[in-house]
Order: sequence, then C-alpha cells, then structure tokens
Amino acid sequence: MNESLLFDVDKAVAVLTINDEPYNRMSLDFMDQLESAVKEIASNKDIRAVVLTSAGLENFSVGMNLKQFPEGVKKMGSADALFDQRLKVISEIESMNKPWIVTMFGYCLGGGLEIPLGCHFRLAAKENAQIGLPELDLGAVPAWGGSARLTKCVGEQHALDMILRSKKVSGPRALEIGLVHEVWPLEELKPAAISLAHELAAQPAKAVESMMKVLVNSSDRELEELLKAERQAVKDNSGTKDSQEGMAAFMEKRKADFKSLNGIN
Repeated sequence: MNESLLFDVDKAVAVLTINDEPYNRMSLDFMDQLESAVKEIASNKDIRAVVLTSAGLENFSVGMNLKQFPEGVKKMGSADALFDQRLKVISEIESMNKPWIVTMFGYCLGGGLEIPLGCHFRLAAKENAQIGLPELDLGAVPAWGGSARLTKCVGEQHALDMILRSKKVSGPRALEIGLVHEVWPLEELKPAAISLAHELAAQPAKAVESMMKVLVNSSDRELEELLKAERQAVKDNSGTKDSQEGMAAFMEKRKADFKSLNGIN
C-alpha cells in the first residue's frame, strides 16, 4: 500500500506530496501523516522552507475522502474532534514561521483549498485549475476554516460569490482576486514552487523567522502591536552572523551569501 503523503528533503527544502492519483484525496491516513510531518518540520532547524504538492499533473486535491467520514468520526470520537485535528494542522502550518509554498492545479476543492489557505505562497496553474469551496452543493458548509480564511484572503464580496454559489475559479482569476500569488504554465508549476522554496531557504534564517512573526495574520493586529513586533525583530537580528554578512557584502559591493551561514550547500 502506498504512503498517502510522501516526505522528501532537498537541502533545506522539505517537499510534501499528496500521493493518491488522480484525485489526491485527503484521507484519514493522509491527515495523520501530515500532522506528523508538520511537527517534524517545525522542530527541524535544517528545514527552512516547505513545498506542498500532489502526485501527477491532474489534480492537487478534491479534498476529504467523504466516504471515510463516518470512520473518521468513530476514530476521533466526534465530528468536532475530526474537524479540530484539521484546524490545528492548518493553524500550525500558518504560524510555523517557515514559509510554505503550495502548487494548485486541476481540482483544488474543499480541503484542497482550505489547506492551501494556511500556506504562505500559493502558486496556481495557468490552465486547468478549478479552485473553490463547493460544500453547499452537498448541503454542507466548509469545516476546516475555509470560509474564515477565504474571506480574509479575498474579501467578503469574492468569498460570498465563491461559497454561496459553489463557484470554482481558474488560476488567472484566482490571481486577479488575490487568492494566489503567481500563475505558471502547468508543466512549469512544480519547478517554480521548488525554485521559490530554495530562494526563501537561502534568505537569512533568523530574519525570515522574525518577519513572519510580524507579517503573518498582521491584518488581525493593531498598528501599535505590529510596530512593537517589528522593533523586537530588529533587536533579534542585531549583530547576528547574517546581519554581519549582509553589511560586509554591501560594503564590498557583492551579493551576500547567507547559504553557508544557514548550513545550505
């Protein structure tokens, strides 16, 4: 039996692959494996960035394997406990202070959008992507934080349009409304995500961590709180090896090399 989630590490980049072609359903085993992977990544200082993708080029994910819902409720003890596990995992991704990049192609539905909404960089395919929260078509509603995060991401108007009408949007349309950060031709999507992850992993490690503490969910905080967080980031990064290398590179008119300081070869 295949693993539901493949976990590979390339230098300082972890690559997680949902492994259930062609639909890449988010099974109970997948969620357990993702939960474990998130904990491992959070505790591993050598991992500086993460790519979440899926096997093949047909679909990122159609979301939860609904046939397993009764089994999941029985296993976890209640529907609330089942949903809470998913909410916790997504929250841990969002607040990890390590950038997560996700590739969105084909169907990205239900949980296949809710988990990406917890990621920091969303890259979508220029063609074939169908992104949405179509739970109302099933007489249900989003349960993994999708309605809340989608509204924060694209605003009330677009969230109402997508959720109440079970509307699926394309990659280019997702870019227009601010749901994704970049669009790429399908064949270039995964390489682009890997490249971005390595770019981010090569940035000064402490500075990335500090800025993510300031920037992630900044819209929920008052300006005064954010200014205090920024000042703390300045203190945390003052006199570090990275800051010394950055200043030396500036004075010597060369590109700073943070890779060696971060232990990246």
